[in-house]
Amino acid sequence: MLFDPQRLLLIAGPCSLENEGVCRAVAATLKELAAKHPDLNIIFKGSFDKANRTSLGGDRGTGIEAGLALLALIKTEYGFPVLTDIHERQQAEAVAKVCDVLQIPAFMCRQTDLLLAAAATGRTVNVKKGQFLSPQEMEFVVAKLREGKAKEIWQTERGTTFGYQNLVVDMRSFAMMKAHGYPAIFDATHSVQLPGAAGGKTGGRREFVPPLAKAALAAGADGLFIETHPDPANAISDGPNMIPLPELPALIASCLAVWRSVR
Repeated sequence: MLFDPQRLLLIAGPCSLENEGVCRAVAATLKELAAKHPDLNIIFKGSFDKANRTSLGGDRGTGIEAGLALLALIKTEYGFPVLTDIHERQQAEAVAKVCDVLQIPAFMCRQTDLLLAAAATGRTVNVKKGQFLSPQEMEFVVAKLREGKAKEIWQTERGTTFGYQNLVVDMRSFAMMKAHGYPAIFDATHSVQLPGAAGGKTGGRREFVPPLAKAALAAGADGLFIETHPDPANAISDGPNMIPLPELPALIASCLAVWRSVR
């Protein structure tokens, strides 16, 4: 099992894998965090395809072949388990050859064939709660994975649509989702998105990541999902809500302090 209740689960990495330089910079910082904080359980994440860009002109990233090569490099050279998302059931087998965790995007969390294909790989499956679902409805999502014989199931809260171009986080979600019998993780960076609010692309308010992340841990979240980048202003996606890489160590230290205090 990848999840360890004695350590804080941290899924972290750039939104898009982009290139080797970005991946190495993030992985090096995560390696330092792992050495400093033995009670961190770090999973490196990155997407090979941003398949749900706001506009057709948005950069979708490396593609599957180059993306999996980058994830394999990080896994081999830095020793982290790796995670990426899949958007089509046909991608599951190839991704599972490299990745320890297959992630189901929020918009696709009810796609039965996608869920079953991910479950069948024998890898851990992290499914994000759709922005349109209540925490209670995740019971039926995880039931599909369970029926598909998923080896390990994680659930991730990433905010709920609130009017136009805004998301809110219901802190009751973590207790409600944990009642389904599986860990509940908080996606702190996607939860501060302003979907489609930046002129054909998604905006964000990264200044709210620290208070929301700490509130989620205080409310019982089992882990954090945080996207980070050496230069968010020039990232190809999700720059406004990613944490600048130099700020990540202090954020994680403060989050660990909360997690330790409420365990």
